[in-house]
Amino acid sequence: MGEQGSRGPSGRRKTGKPESRLAMVRRARRINRELAEVYPYAHPELDFENPFQLLVATVLSAQTTDLRVNQTTPALFAAYPTPEDLASAVPEEVEELIRPTGFFRAKTKSIMGLSAALRDDFGGEVPGRLQDLVALPGVGRKTAFVVLGNAFGVPGITVDTHFMRLVRRWKWTEQEDPARIEAEIAGIFPKSEWTMLSHRVIFHGRRICHARRPACGACPIAHLCPSYGEGETDPDKARKLLKYELAGQPGQRLKPPADYPGTPAPALGATG
Repeated sequence: MGEQGSRGPSGRRKTGKPESRLAMVRRARRINRELAEVYPYAHPELDFENPFQLLVATVLSAQTTDLRVNQTTPALFAAYPTPEDLASAVPEEVEELIRPTGFFRAKTKSIMGLSAALRDDFGGEVPGRLQDLVALPGVGRKTAFVVLGNAFGVPGITVDTHFMRLVRRWKWTEQEDPARIEAEIAGIFPKSEWTMLSHRVIFHGRRICHARRPACGACPIAHLCPSYGEGETDPDKARKLLKYELAGQPGQRLKPPADYPGTPAPALGATG
């Protein structure tokens, strides 16, 4: 009987033996280190200038792209720069401003409701505690961790659709519930890594490891991926699947950080 298994992109033979937890943790941490080299500029892809703007933008990002949110929020924040302003707004006028993000009636209710809660219960300031944030209308753990990690420097794991997809492809977890995924991943990495790990994984999911057609042949961590081959393995074809700055295209932010290597996204309605 011949030797079992197949060769991965690194040329190593896959034996089919179950991976020990120690080996998985080592591989996971190596993936994180290599992603840090690939995306040293990883950052939140929502434009914001203060915790309130980040909180509202994150709520608006449900079921749409960060790009569309970034194209929508300048007019919203120009009209309603503070929680007090937004809480006392005319709902129909808010709906019209955020219409491009979709589900605009439900989102208007959420952002006006959380603004009223900030005004009435927190002196108009966004709280920096998880238990306070998740008590706000329309704010779950994912949104709370985005705000805590990026506006307050409090470590947190952001389990969005990209994060869930990749950590399962990488066999870091078999869980499907976001809270259980969060707990398992938290046990693999030191707390100090949680926020940047989230950015790196989400960056990779948006640019290379796509849901429907991952660009396996252009993936810099393919040698560490147990799911290599689910997507396009031909290097030339895979490179054509890359997105945003990796493909020479604009990113999602209209105002990206200074070290971002790509070009800013266009404003809403801009041509060219």
